[in-house]
Amino acid sequence: MTDASQPQALDKTIVVTGASSGIGAAFARLAGAQGARLVLAARRERELAQVAREAGGNALAVVADVTRRKSVERILGEAIERFGHVDVWINNAGRGITRAVAELSDEDFDDMMLVNVKSALYAMQAVLPHFQSRGRGHIINLSSMLGRVPLASRRSAYCAAKHALNALTACLRVDLTRTHPGIHISTVSPGVVATEFGVNALGGGLDSRQLPNAQPAEEVAAVLLDVVRHPRADVYTRPGLRDMVVRYFSAEDMAEAEAAFPPLAPVAAQRP
Repeated sequence: MTDASQPQALDKTIVVTGASSGIGAAFARLAGAQGARLVLAARRERELAQVAREAGGNALAVVADVTRRKSVERILGEAIERFGHVDVWINNAGRGITRAVAELSDEDFDDMMLVNVKSALYAMQAVLPHFQSRGRGHIINLSSMLGRVPLASRRSAYCAAKHALNALTACLRVDLTRTHPGIHISTVSPGVVATEFGVNALGGGLDSRQLPNAQPAEEVAAVLLDVVRHPRADVYTRPGLRDMVVRYFSAEDMAEAEAAFPPLAPVAAQRP
């Protein structure tokens, strides 16, 4: 007799980038506890190995820099060699910035696009033929509320990168809807999350873990896991976030809507 309170075993092979800390690590621990086969990718070998141990015996750690296309292709190859196939690919790797538009250098902007957009593009292009050959699969791109609403203007190039990621994600979903309905493409947008994101941002920043309304990474991981189990296109990790987006884009005067943002938002929104 099965216990109805226990979640059904997660019989999926899942690749997670940016898995050495924060949301990626929290997801790895949660999904591993439910039986998922995990391929965890990040640059920091020691931290990644620790997360893999915490995720259980079905976790493979792959030290890789996802800003390099060949490295992303290697992640896929190692995943298939170990587990035979991939069911879900989660693009979670990313980095923020603390600079206003007027202060951005070419290097700042290029770095934000490389880390937050091109890394995901490399992954989508790498895993898509594998999913097409199987007729099924799921790509989940971790975006941000800042990819929808400019709540923190000093995250300028990060906002731009997440807007770009959202557009690529939506375009790929449209492309596949008719030809490969078994392949799901999802965007997940958190608000402020209690991770190292703020202190690791280019230009520094407040520690997101110290902010009173920051969402625990474990809560975001639980939303991610629910999206894996029940695929859908566009997901927000807290109640009310979607309504904020709808209000902003339906405003007749966006400048008036922006003036109503909370006063501390440009400083405090460390990991939307």
